[in-house]
This record gives sequence, structure tokens and C-alpha cells, in this order.
Amino acid sequence: MVAFPKPTAVRGSRAEVLLGYLDYFRERAIEKLGELPSDEVARSRLPTGWSPLELLHHLRHVERRWLEWGFLGLAVDDPWADSHHGRWFVPDDLGPDAVVAALRAQGEHTRAVVADHALDEVGRPGPRWNGAAPATLERVLLHLVQEYARHLGHLDVVVELSTDGAGQ
Repeated sequence: MVAFPKPTAVRGSRAEVLLGYLDYFRERAIEKLGELPSDEVARSRLPTGWSPLELLHHLRHVERRWLEWGFLGLAVDDPWADSHHGRWFVPDDLGPDAVVAALRAQGEHTRAVVADHALDEVGRPGPRWNGAAPATLERVLLHLVQEYARHLGHLDVVVELSTDGAGQ
């Protein structure tokens, strides 16, 4: 379990602060998935139709889009691989263990990218930016922190609906 990165905890850099929050939110999302009964992991309880497993798969691809396709400007095969016909999905051959492993591996890749670049470094131009000036690494990481925090709140609600509050 990754401890909540308390605001008063000393960190070596702003990058470590941002990575600490990303690590925490990523692991909490994985823990939330584990709190669900197995028949609820791929089931939707919401009108929008997404499942908790789809949300974790989405988070992996969000990190990939923003860091690899966006900041690094790399060619990425199917950057929207988490979406099919306008909604999130998980390929049939990816079970919960594979989705969790891919999400954790993406987190390790994020740490490696941050270790190799300064927070004020501007990303490379490319299709991710839709013609706008690329963002700095710090802005990309802040975007990812808010994305994870927002979706962790969504998972909190789904776990409560799925377990009658027993997963709290």
C-alpha cells in the first residue's frame, strides 16, 4: 500500500511530490478494484456504462497518451486504444490482472520519463497537442494528478454502490 503523500512530508523535489501523488492515486484505484466482488469488476452500475476495469484500462492509456504520445512526441500505435465506438472498453483477452500489471508498468515508465527530464521542459510538438504549443512536463503531471484524483472519486462511488458501503 502506498501511503498518502502528506503535504507536510519532506520530498526531494517538486517532481517527487507529483510522482508521490500519482503513485498514491494509481495504487488506490487498484485497491478499489480489489475491493469489488469479482462479478462487479467488469460490470457497470452507472448510466454512462463504464466498468471499474474499463476505468483502470483508461487510466493506463491516459498516462501513455500524455507522456509518450504528448510530452515525448513518440509515435504511439492506437493512442486511443482504451476507447471503442465512443466509450471505454477492455479487449476480451485482458483480464483484471493484466490491466493492473499494465497500469503499474505505465507508472514505472512515468517515473523513468520524469527522471530523465526537467519539470520545466516543454514537450515535443505533435498530434497530441492539436496544433497548440506543447505543455511542460510539470503541466502534464498536474493534468495526470487531477485525472487520477477525479477518477478515484468515481471508483469510490462505484465501490459503495457495488458493496453497500462494505468496501469503505
